[in-house]
Amino acid sequence: MGTLEIRKGEQVALVGPNAAGKSRLAATLAGRSGAKYITFRDSYGSYGDRNFFMQQRWNLFTLEGDPPTAGEQLRKEAASAGPEASARLDALIALFGLEPVLDKPLVTLSSGELRKFQLIRALLGGPEMLVIDNPYIGLDPYARKALTRLFADLAGTTTLVLVLSRVAEIPSFITHVIPVEDGEAGDKVPLETYLDAVLPPAVIRMRGVTIRYGERVILDSLDWTVREGEHWALTGANGSGKSTLLSLICADNPQAYACDIELFGRPRGTGETIWDIKRGIGFVSPELHRAFQVDAPALDIVTSGLFDTEGLYRHPTAEQYECARRWMGEFGIVELAERPFLRLSSGQQRLCLVARAFVKDPPLYVLDEPLHGLDEPQRRHVKALLDRFCGAPGKTLLMVTHYPEEYPACIDHSLTL
Repeated sequence: MGTLEIRKGEQVALVGPNAAGKSRLAATLAGRSGAKYITFRDSYGSYGDRNFFMQQRWNLFTLEGDPPTAGEQLRKEAASAGPEASARLDALIALFGLEPVLDKPLVTLSSGELRKFQLIRALLGGPEMLVIDNPYIGLDPYARKALTRLFADLAGTTTLVLVLSRVAEIPSFITHVIPVEDGEAGDKVPLETYLDAVLPPAVIRMRGVTIRYGERVILDSLDWTVREGEHWALTGANGSGKSTLLSLICADNPQAYACDIELFGRPRGTGETIWDIKRGIGFVSPELHRAFQVDAPALDIVTSGLFDTEGLYRHPTAEQYECARRWMGEFGIVELAERPFLRLSSGQQRLCLVARAFVKDPPLYVLDEPLHGLDEPQRRHVKALLDRFCGAPGKTLLMVTHYPEEYPACIDHSLTL
């Protein structure tokens, strides 16, 4: 049980499969530390409230008298807990955004609203530690994200211990993980150490990355890890830093050497060349398209992707040319092979550049607005190809577009700047 000791400032996840003994260990930890313990095992709140919620939700219109509102119940419990709890209540209501439902009968609250209600109740006494069992069970994706933001805010003042069954549920503010198997707690380890042990290797890892130009901060203390086989949507308004972020990944930004960045498991600035990095990346962007002023046959443009150059400065082999033709065929542009690139339409040029990004079959695709300028049939075709090629084992995708409908179905992660 020694590994269950939690230090001040740590935010911990107890993680393990069903029936591993996580809840028992969490209850033991709460009892030993004097922490407040909440368990969520159904969509109506904690087990202690199950009968209350189930009975009254289904008999709302047959109750004698009016059921209590959320606000009435909270004020009642705060008053019984003392003046400090009453003073704390308004701040907690504001933090959790519960103002719109204070006048609603408690039994009519949604699962997410009830979860917030339960957390406010637990925090009225100002506990230094909060142990929360199954915090995300029964919540839709929007409610889970909202709850995670609330937890992140609480982590500034309260030590949180979350009991989770899935690695994917571990929020980024967690600092340490205690794995649980067969009723036994393993050694407490830093979050990054644990994830590296149980998840695929990191293709991109950024720690506290800050990029500024003069007084303007483009990226501010960004922590981000992209693992092999993940497919990311990168979103954000114009000027939010998306292009800067991609330039750090693609070895096009000299500030990368002053940042804590790892690419393909190797820290930047440890002897790798720009070409070593580019070899593993298939890249296309509007900026690349605008800069690509090479009046060579389209086949040469696609083939140049094998060498990461903006033109052919060596003579490709017959096999390399044949590879480029095959990829042009996949993207439906093989008939353009001998036509000069600069005489093609903008959409045809974009398809050539997308094919160029795929021609070397890299482990990482960085695609910035790949469908820009394409007509609807071409968009559907390329989206299907992205799902097919990027869905292969070990293929990692970062994609930027301002149109959510352009994302392929394989997208499973997102980062908004």
